[in-house]
Amino acid sequence: MAAIVFAKLYFPASDPLTGTLQAFAVFAVGFAARPIGAAIFGHYGDRIGRKAALIATLLLTGLSTFLVGCVPTYEEIGVWGAVVMVLLRFIQGIGVGGEWGGSVLLSMEWARTSKNHGLIASWPQFGGPAGFFLANLAILAFSQMSGDQFLTWGWRVPFFLSLILVAIGLWIRLGILETPVFTKLVAERKVERMPMLEVLKRHPKEIILSALVRLAEQTPFYIFTAFVFSYGIGTLKVSRDFLLIAVLTASVVSFVAIPLSGHISDRIGRKNMYMIGAVVTGVFGFIYFGMLNTGSLVAIFCAIVLSLIPHDMMYGPQAALIAESFTGRLRYSGASLGYQLASVIAGGPAPLIATWLFGTYQSSNAIAVYIAVCAVVTLIACAMMTDYTGRNIEGDYE
Repeated sequence: MAAIVFAKLYFPASDPLTGTLQAFAVFAVGFAARPIGAAIFGHYGDRIGRKAALIATLLLTGLSTFLVGCVPTYEEIGVWGAVVMVLLRFIQGIGVGGEWGGSVLLSMEWARTSKNHGLIASWPQFGGPAGFFLANLAILAFSQMSGDQFLTWGWRVPFFLSLILVAIGLWIRLGILETPVFTKLVAERKVERMPMLEVLKRHPKEIILSALVRLAEQTPFYIFTAFVFSYGIGTLKVSRDFLLIAVLTASVVSFVAIPLSGHISDRIGRKNMYMIGAVVTGVFGFIYFGMLNTGSLVAIFCAIVLSLIPHDMMYGPQAALIAESFTGRLRYSGASLGYQLASVIAGGPAPLIATWLFGTYQSSNAIAVYIAVCAVVTLIACAMMTDYTGRNIEGDYE
């Protein structure tokens, strides 16, 4: 929506490039808030339990998403529309910041054996493409239904429909029991009083490496799924709906690629799988833009459909790789903070940087180099991490 709608409705006085940069800046605000959410809900997730924190994050994220659909445009309330949008994106970011760690731990800490943590922890990751599929499907459906009224009311409806997901999420989360790992920590009176401060003291290296290891995963993802709309519509002159269908198809491929990558990591090791994905990503950026720039609809479609596979090769094993790096009593805090710090340096600014690079150099090669640099940083960070594949995570380790 940031690429398709927000520049036109909330920054209409700006030229197309500046408007797109402003829209992606609003998009980035949510990512800047994620480490704050990680700190808040990481603390409570390690203090009072994974389940309680997840219920709070769902309400915060879900209700703020619904309210995005209610924000008046620039024509109605001027610059205040953008201000309210920024505020809601910030609240969304706080909720999402605590969401990932809890969902991964609920899955991984319920695993019956330590031999399949990669597969088990990849299922919350599966929620990424599933949500992405539903979001783009909703945009495509209401784009078709509203026609030339899409910018008037059609874009708002998918945000309103998010309340349905809040209701389903609440029903699921209220019925889930607390994880055996946290229950054991409570029984043994090992719950940390100040988990966030303690994890910063004991696991600073793991937090930093968890953030850096995500550069090659998160940066290209938002270039391939957000920036591609402004690039595709503005530079390649292809239709919005064509891009939506291509991205929808890519997310369907991820339904298989993410759990498969998690499963393979249980066999060959978390780090090995992740580093293979980083190498493929570093090379694929050049192939991706080469295919887009042919101007052939078939080549563009294939490039977009294939674009998430290198990402999924890292995203599948990523949850287990990061979560296993922290001891049980500090796991929610450490994993959440490390994971979400990447949002500030990778995911949030990625479309903004890609737009600026293309506007400055007038060449997509600059963006491909940007992706390759991120891949190199990821390879170095991953090589420095400890691989806990197949090891027991219930014990207390430093």
